[in-house]
Amino acid sequence: MTILLTGSSRGIGAATFHALTQAGATVVGHGTASGIPADFADPAAPRALWDAAIERAGGTIDVLVNNAGIFEANPIDRDDGDWLADWDRTMQVNLTASAALCRFAVLHWQRRGVGGRIVNIASRAAYRGDSPAHWHYAASKAGMVAMTKTIARGYARENILAFAICPGFTMTGMAEDYLASRGGDKLLADIPLGKVADPAEVASVARYCALDAPASMTGAVIDVNGASYVR
Repeated sequence: MTILLTGSSRGIGAATFHALTQAGATVVGHGTASGIPADFADPAAPRALWDAAIERAGGTIDVLVNNAGIFEANPIDRDDGDWLADWDRTMQVNLTASAALCRFAVLHWQRRGVGGRIVNIASRAAYRGDSPAHWHYAASKAGMVAMTKTIARGYARENILAFAICPGFTMTGMAEDYLASRGGDKLLADIPLGKVADPAEVASVARYCALDAPASMTGAVIDVNGASYVR
């Protein structure tokens, strides 16, 4: 079982890398010292990453886990050009690059005549929104969820499965910065569990979706947010 995992250098990605390798999978990482470098702000990066991963994997990738993403404030009172540039950057990194990799994966499995799995790491922001400075982040993650459902419905008969995971706050670098800037106590009070998730908790769900989830679960969106948002 060979898995391409994006954003594997820290946080949820690093924990997922560990969980998958511990389960016996061969993981091609992205962004780590031993992984394949790719800057998803560059529209050409997903293709370069996919081709390099296929070569490293010996021609076959069985699972794609899209985890790479950015979380950068973009207040609406900024200059028009700056606001739009940062909107486009977040969409490119969080959604468009993931979409490109999903496309390459689906085409790869169709050519081989075998199934495969996609696991997209989205966010609870896809459903409940985010701060006024993060319209773009919430929109990118909502797009990821909709894309996942579309892939699941479109290719299930070919045994191409797709799952989305929607974490709430997770103790990564992005969440730590956000908690500090927005007042940690107030935000924690919004989580009935009383704590943010550990990356290993999200990674355990990603591992399950990538390796063990039954085929009938395709299209599922799994929340990991301490009941801070329930659907």
